[in-house]
Amino acid sequence: MFRRPVLQVFRQFVRQESEVASSLVLERSLNRVQLLGRVGQDPVMRQVEGKNPVTIFSLATNEMWRSGDNEAYQMGDVSQKTTWHRISVFRPGLRDVAYQYVKKGARIFVEGKVDYGEYMDKNNVRRQATTIIAGSVGSDIFYFIHKC
Repeated sequence: MFRRPVLQVFRQFVRQESEVASSLVLERSLNRVQLLGRVGQDPVMRQVEGKNPVTIFSLATNEMWRSGDNEAYQMGDVSQKTTWHRISVFRPGLRDVAYQYVKKGARIFVEGKVDYGEYMDKNNVRRQATTIIAGSVGSDIFYFIHKC
């Protein structure tokens, strides 16, 4: 008498678990970043033995806000925070154009994804690095190589 309901509950539980597992496999996610800022250094191209070359440069973004009790536009001190981002360009056409045309001080737009990685420094100490992997790069003057 109890076996049948227990088996039905068990089958229903297994079915729900398998549906949850399959939905996790099919679930989509998003890792996307858009930055507009100023280039901090001329790009460098690096190549590790056996790997494709990469163009790397830094990008500064600024966040500004007014402090103080009064919400009037002219009242309160303006505060600013600068955040530096490491930009890596791996795509063959984009990395070459970025290396050639991106210059220190240029205002550019970068769209890409965030990558968290680790590396060993010169002293064999494990370090963590956050990098923006660029998918497209553009400037105020022209927009170059979008989705090569």
